[in-house]
Amino acid sequence: MTLELQILALAGLLWTLQLLGLSIAGNLQLSTRWLLGPRDEPQPLRGLAGRLQRAQSNMTESLLLFAVAVVVLEFGGKSGEPLTEGGAVAYLVARLAYVPAYAFGLTPWRSIIWFVGFGATLVMLLIGLLG
Repeated sequence: MTLELQILALAGLLWTLQLLGLSIAGNLQLSTRWLLGPRDEPQPLRGLAGRLQRAQSNMTESLLLFAVAVVVLEFGGKSGEPLTEGGAVAYLVARLAYVPAYAFGLTPWRSIIWFVGFGATLVMLLIGLLG
């Protein structure tokens, strides 16, 4: 298995851990009645739980693009190159740093960290298309 695929699997595990953290924070904030009910009326999350929810949404979006980049590299026979492996590592490190940066409201670091992960994914996509 290539490093890029391994990192994709690790990113999937990170997504799962983020979801668990969000679930715990959200469940602590919402009433049992609402949680066990049909949830017809949305209940906005506040504070840390709200930031974790937005970070989770962002992770879902970024993971999709990263997965596309890894698939393009794998099927194009371009994975395993130093730049693509470095891009995958940069993506994962950025995503690991993004959650605490978002959760604790670290501005402008949250945006800078996001851009590192996005830029690494974009480089991987471009290498897959042009390299």
